[in-house]
Amino acid sequence: MPPDPRRQRRGLVADRRGRDAEALARDALVRDGWTVLAERHRTPAGELDLVAEKEGLLAFVEVKARPSLEEAAFALTGRQQRRLMEAAEIWLVGHPGHGQAGMRFDVLLVAADGSVKRVVDALRQG
Repeated sequence: MPPDPRRQRRGLVADRRGRDAEALARDALVRDGWTVLAERHRTPAGELDLVAEKEGLLAFVEVKARPSLEEAAFALTGRQQRRLMEAAEIWLVGHPGHGQAGMRFDVLLVAADGSVKRVVDALRQG
């Protein structure tokens, strides 16, 4: 069965939106004084959207783009959270010198209008 061209087009549009959202998120991090160490870093457990460090604090950043910030806020599933933590563990093994002041998982929400909101330490329990 040949590939569905509509599905391929939707996939390309979604990929472009994701890349644009990640660029906005990266720029927001840099404006806030973070050094971006990795973008779209692939591991066997999954992809890390952004890895950034500021004054020894390491942040694994998941970018969620949706039509509104409210919709983006609810876009990170439990399965994705586990994948993100596993991917971060793999990244840390390969980069042991980072995160001397600690580490955390942040989520950057990106709305269709280009607004960006950061949820700091989004995966902390309790």
